[in-house]
Amino acid sequence: MKAQRLLATTRAALAAAVVLSTAGSALAEKVLRRSNDLSFGGSESLDPISPSPFVELPYLLYDRLVVPANDGTPEPSLALSWEANESASEWVFKLRPGVKFHDGSQFDAADVKFSLERINDPALESPVAAVLGIVSEVEVVDPLTVKIKLSKPHGGLPMLLYDYRVVVLPSEAGDTIEGIGTGPFKLESYDPESTTEVVANPDHWAGAPKLDRMIFTAIPDSEARNQAMLAGQIDYNALTRDQVALFEGNPDFTIQQFPGAGWFGIVFLTDEAPFTDPRVRKALRIAVDRQAMMNLLVGEGNGTLTCDHPVTSSDPFRAEIDCPQDIEGAKALLAEAGFPDGIDVEVYTADLEPGMVQFVEVYQQQAAAAGIRVNMKLAPSDGYWDDVWFYKNSVTSWGQRTADQFLNEAWRTGADWNESHYANPEFDTLLDEARATLDFDKAREIYQAAQVMLYEDGGTFIPYQEDGRRVFSTKVTGFPPLNDEYINWREIDIVE
Repeated sequence: MKAQRLLATTRAALAAAVVLSTAGSALAEKVLRRSNDLSFGGSESLDPISPSPFVELPYLLYDRLVVPANDGTPEPSLALSWEANESASEWVFKLRPGVKFHDGSQFDAADVKFSLERINDPALESPVAAVLGIVSEVEVVDPLTVKIKLSKPHGGLPMLLYDYRVVVLPSEAGDTIEGIGTGPFKLESYDPESTTEVVANPDHWAGAPKLDRMIFTAIPDSEARNQAMLAGQIDYNALTRDQVALFEGNPDFTIQQFPGAGWFGIVFLTDEAPFTDPRVRKALRIAVDRQAMMNLLVGEGNGTLTCDHPVTSSDPFRAEIDCPQDIEGAKALLAEAGFPDGIDVEVYTADLEPGMVQFVEVYQQQAAAAGIRVNMKLAPSDGYWDDVWFYKNSVTSWGQRTADQFLNEAWRTGADWNESHYANPEFDTLLDEARATLDFDKAREIYQAAQVMLYEDGGTFIPYQEDGRRVFSTKVTGFPPLNDEYINWREIDIVE
């Protein structure tokens, strides 16, 4: 492990040197310097639907058909309008004319067909298939019209298209995805283990970006990213509450807090003993004082309590559940499951994102009162999502998604990103029923029932959703109080 950490630190230092050199040679340009966390260990892909995407690039290189407005309602992007038939089994999308890919080729309906249908190619093992696997066929009606046919009716298809990975690629790409899209930036160089650069697309359909270039440097450790920020080597970084103090009061930096739906959780593998027993799973989750945990880790008023379901408070389908700490209840459940003297569990984490290690430390302290003895395992940040997550009881991290997308992508039986390996036919049936109904209130009732089921039976501990925090150089302007994937990156600017 020490050798791996030394390698990660060396990579970070070399990459930072590259950034400084590159920035010095481009003083006339408006350059935003960022980091990528190397969380897939260098296997990051330019294919946005890959199981290991370079997560910062899809919303820069590519465009979606539909994007969320600030109030969460669907807003046109590459699609100008959409309409469903009476049963919501078919949807017709009218496309934006005059859009070009980075290679100069014309965007049309064939590209939409290619991009959506490849999501369901089993060879690609895309986690997005858990959500958009209902797309059975995309018919090209004319060059600027597509008809999307669903295997099961879905009244909220436009909202499923919000996903930052559900973008449009050129149909000529075939099996080779090289970063060519219609987005506001074009790929200039790509090395996820060192430096990646994108440059402004002057011909973007919505107008050219204000920035000339973004440079990404691979820095796998959150502390190293903060040090790079303080040293002026990068211009933008995510923060936890505790890290705010590093930049507070410094005139060189602007700190921004925004309503967020990002969260850490602890995933217990439901197909491995003793977590196959739902009594054990629930005991591990009800032993914690969620309010105290949130207050300690992110501060009172800086997040929203949740009861082991992922749906944000702004989502109309969110279930409001009461889940107070219950030490005696947890002990009783463990005793019923054959653990009268408590239980020993291993939980893996990494210093990959700010707060991931502290999250386990606080859980460990609180759960001890119920006889839950947590052995925290610190894994290398480099490759954490490839080598640890999904295979071990571990800390997970998610950003904002709609209720339907979240529940299908992370808990439906067999979904590629079903990290807890949860398999409950009754839960899957609820998701199918919710998608099939055209009655909004009925759909909400069913989605809420599914969330209650996760609290009673699931394997993921989710105590709260945290507001977002970021820091950027005072010369950087244009950041709205939104999550990264919802930012209009064309409006980000640098004022010297």
